[in-house]
Amino acid sequence: MPYPEYLITPMRQELTDVGFTELRTAADVDRAVAAKGTTMVVVNSVCGCAAGKARPGIARAMRHGTRPDQATTVFAGGDVEATDRARSYFTGYPPSSPAVALLRDGKLVYMMERHQIEGNTADGIAQALTAAFDKYCATPVA
Repeated sequence: MPYPEYLITPMRQELTDVGFTELRTAADVDRAVAAKGTTMVVVNSVCGCAAGKARPGIARAMRHGTRPDQATTVFAGGDVEATDRARSYFTGYPPSSPAVALLRDGKLVYMMERHQIEGNTADGIAQALTAAFDKYCATPVA
């Protein structure tokens, strides 16, 4: 059963306010992942580590000079179908929320799971993500 929308709206806005696009359906996820370039998919959550660590760290990382071509989010417990579809692209990883995935041309290249978020700080999450952005999102030189 999904969480009530009034409860998760402010949590959604923490990411949309910094430029994320919400993916609410499986079709939305498929379109985003099919796009060329890099796509970040954040599996947002109501848990404390999402509020105190993940969302603030992600917001800090999005101020970095190198970023994914598109930043997207699904909400675990809110966008059930979209979350399930997003997780289907995270091959080799069990369902995790919160979580951050980077895909390049539809292929998973980086994954930050809940256990990496829980034992971290917002600054540590931002540093890990910006390192991943530098590695996977920089435009390749011809």
